[in-house]
Amino acid sequence: MTPDRRTLLHAGVSVTATLASATFAGQSPGSPEPQPLKTLPLDDAESRAAAAQDFGHIIQRQPRVVCKPRSSAEIADILRWARQQELKVAARGQGHATYGRAMAEDGIVMDLSALTAIHRVEPDRVVVDAGATWHAVLEATLAKGRAPPVLTNYLGLSVGGTLAVGGIGGSSSRHGLQTDQVWELDIVTGEGVELTCSSTGHAELFDAVRAGLAQCAIITRATLRLMRAPERVRRYLLHYTDLDSLTVDQRRALGDARFDQLQGAVVPDGAGGWRYQMEAGVFYDSSTPPDDKALLAGLADKHEIVSDLTFGDDANAFAKLEKLLRSNGQWFNPHPWLLTYLRGSNALAVANKVIAGLNSDDLGPFGRITYYPMFTGTCRTPLLRLPDEPVVFPFNLIRIPASPDKANADRQVARNRAVYDRIRSAGGMLYPVSALAMSPPDWMDHFGPRWPLLREAKHRHDPGGILTPGYDLF
Repeated sequence: MTPDRRTLLHAGVSVTATLASATFAGQSPGSPEPQPLKTLPLDDAESRAAAAQDFGHIIQRQPRVVCKPRSSAEIADILRWARQQELKVAARGQGHATYGRAMAEDGIVMDLSALTAIHRVEPDRVVVDAGATWHAVLEATLAKGRAPPVLTNYLGLSVGGTLAVGGIGGSSSRHGLQTDQVWELDIVTGEGVELTCSSTGHAELFDAVRAGLAQCAIITRATLRLMRAPERVRRYLLHYTDLDSLTVDQRRALGDARFDQLQGAVVPDGAGGWRYQMEAGVFYDSSTPPDDKALLAGLADKHEIVSDLTFGDDANAFAKLEKLLRSNGQWFNPHPWLLTYLRGSNALAVANKVIAGLNSDDLGPFGRITYYPMFTGTCRTPLLRLPDEPVVFPFNLIRIPASPDKANADRQVARNRAVYDRIRSAGGMLYPVSALAMSPPDWMDHFGPRWPLLREAKHRHDPGGILTPGYDLF
């Protein structure tokens, strides 16, 4: 196996003095005198330009200013001021959105990168600020022999960012999403009210904030469940000639609970065709190595062990791909990704039809289609929308174009919409970090019976409608 194939697998300023005046250019005549801000807005060209971009490099929206709060109280202060001035506000963590979701045209971008504290690690939980990355969380918990049950493949994402959308990982089939691991959230509502919510206190708000696309509150701190961290992870790669045989083995492995992590992909083979592969991981301690023969029994004849690493090194393996993409410039190209869930009952048929309309140029040389089954019984977040079946298939077009060509990115975004419409008509669902335009009726359809929960929370806790305009929900 080549090194590149192995890599692909693993894959502000704050002040305490009160400002005499904190008005922004463009304040309407006769507007109420604003309360002074305690956080100095950054309106320099460099700060605003950075906040007008994201990882997707598809949408650009210039904010009026950027604010970099260092506490929940400062966030509340900014939101109260923004509501009074009728300015839109978007919270930004690590900037890894793909379609402008954390942008606010002529409004305020709230840069949470200063809120990174890991407050405490206990045997069953960790308390962290929303701006902390999952890499930092894992580093702190591993020092205590603990780990979050669900980690995203890329740990450079912020805690608040993934909790606003769901947060899926290789162990989601066993543990649900990252939003299912939350015990308590500190938040600031769109009215600038600081609250703590959980399943037993402000439960309706707790359910509206997790995977609620930051529509009614900004997460400032999270208390997350922990488990005992395994010592090592052994990873297997199994090869198939077509999607049908891959699906059969994936379902068998899922049903038998053979692996602690189960994923899979369809990747360009370099000759205009596709390679089909199952990617599986087993957690173990040094004293009890896994039985490779038993784990692989009855599965594909062609397989290999691709790595055997400490749990921490395995979790951070995607950093190798990031380094490669940064070195060749593709990290900074457009990323018109589409992430969805297919119904287990028709996933194979739908995926085959979509793949038949794609070629390797639609993905780029380092792109891939991720496709694998997961159980839904452990996914309990109300606003996380999944097909109503016991097994679903995450089906994602991870497009990494070889060039920064905007016309190509626009074409892929249009194709995303066509693919999504096909998937939706077949009963599939969107994972809402995708690069495609969604209208308010689209979102109403997406949330379905859960729409009233989000709508009422929005009206109650963000009556001015200032939060997170990039999704275009309301």
